[in-house]
Amino acid sequence: MRVVLMWEARAVQGRGAELLEWARARILPYEPLRRETFRAPQDRVLVLTWWEAPALDAELPELPEPAADLVTRPVHRWRFESVD
Repeated sequence: MRVVLMWEARAVQGRGAELLEWARARILPYEPLRRETFRAPQDRVLVLTWWEAPALDAELPELPEPAADLVTRPVHRWRFESVD
């Protein structure tokens, strides 16, 4: 089964570039099949990682929470199962 982890955070105003660099610098314990990083208005950063896993709730490495002074709220996390 292919599982996609979605990690999304919103930086404190004006610190979007810093949050983007922070997210890009995070190294996971092992490499996903694929990893993409995006930015959006309002200093948001989104990271998607693709994994081969036995179940949607499988234990997989995730990006941590950034420092509290870098973000406006806790990170949003979702898991998706590929249906293609």
